Amino acid sequence: MPLTPVLTKRFGTDQPWKIENYERLDGYTGLRKALGMPPDDLIALVKDSNLRGRGGAGFPAGMKWQFIPQGDGKPHYVVVNADEGEPGTCRDLPLMMNDPHSMIEGIIIACYAVRAEWAFVYIRGEAVHAIRRVTAAVEEARAKGYLGSDILGSGFNCDITIHNGAGAYICGEETALLDSLEGKRGQPRLKPPFPATNGLYDAPTVVNNVGTLASVPYIVLGGADWFKEMGPAGSPGPCVYSLSGRVQNPGQYEAPMGSTLRELLELAGGMSRGKDLKFWTPGGSSTPMFSAKHLDVALDFDSAVAAGSMNGTSALMIFDQDDCVVRAVKKWCDFYLHESCGKCTPCREGTYWYVGIYQRLEAGGGTIEDIATLLDLSDNILGRSFCALGDGAVSPVTSSIQLFREEYLAHVEGDGCPFPGARALVGAH
Repeated sequence: MPLTPVLTKRFGTDQPWKIENYERLDGYTGLRKALGMPPDDLIALVKDSNLRGRGGAGFPAGMKWQFIPQGDGKPHYVVVNADEGEPGTCRDLPLMMNDPHSMIEGIIIACYAVRAEWAFVYIRGEAVHAIRRVTAAVEEARAKGYLGSDILGSGFNCDITIHNGAGAYICGEETALLDSLEGKRGQPRLKPPFPATNGLYDAPTVVNNVGTLASVPYIVLGGADWFKEMGPAGSPGPCVYSLSGRVQNPGQYEAPMGSTLRELLELAGGMSRGKDLKFWTPGGSSTPMFSAKHLDVALDFDSAVAAGSMNGTSALMIFDQDDCVVRAVKKWCDFYLHESCGKCTPCREGTYWYVGIYQRLEAGGGTIEDIATLLDLSDNILGRSFCALGDGAVSPVTSSIQLFREEYLAHVEGDGCPFPGARALVGAH
């Protein structure tokens, strides 16, 4: 399929993270254009483009901006979720490393649109390299007059603070992120009220993902109709898909929303060991897994849901016929148990029991009743947890039993895992 890079067009050029090189390829041209528009027109443009949040939920970005009340006498904030803790997801870090100014330009435009004068970028604490690069890029932008007072003579003031997280997966949930940003323990808040009215410091706040904001300058320059030419009407625009696992060339692949795994595998050189595809995740481990029969499902927000999963963070973890689905799910359950904040009983206790059952299944001590218990546990976690972490933990369990029940039975009827030499690849980091 013919591809023209948009989000990754600067990748591979000479030091694309430097502001001088960024400016040579349309850098900050979108900001100049945006500052000449009324803020409400800018919100309408992003809304018309139907840009949907790239962080996982797929909520329309323009609508989120529109929810910010105006004339309320409160400060407004833009917060960037760069925590990126979802297993298998690794696209925000390459973007921040290779093209941090695209995110920064998008942040400034978003601040102008929602009448915010301060933005915060919350970066996962382990990503020291990205923290340093984004911090340097912010200093470059400030020195060039793109941040600070009276930006480009427009009368608009805006600045950005970089905040280092402490490596908690739960802080990828927007309200837990806000609590962490305020210096509190990172735990999800009760909603409503929502961040749009009561966010950071109880003020109206837009929380957007790195990839969402990096898309904004291109929309301002190209227009909503241009953006909607890529991908389906319900989920338009370019997308960076993360491919890992049993692929010849794992990495980030930009393609229009709605691309299929078959097309992406072709870009990545196919399966790595010459074996057939067995199962895969369309959007990280929190999304119900797919099997080989889903090879041609369009990977966009609406089509993935229609097929029984979610597009999520577009993190595709690929497994072949020699990989054990039970072992892979056990690894993910270990992750969710470790990362549960413990605030609510369904998630805290449910993930604990998940791990115990999967340990038995792996060791050869599992029973038929264990499979039923996994499904019963899932019913008690799904929709009853305080936030989406619990729901995400359920997804690989229920979908794997639905698609590969015979493999669970093989664990029970044999002496444990029938793939003793298999090493399941999981993207937890």
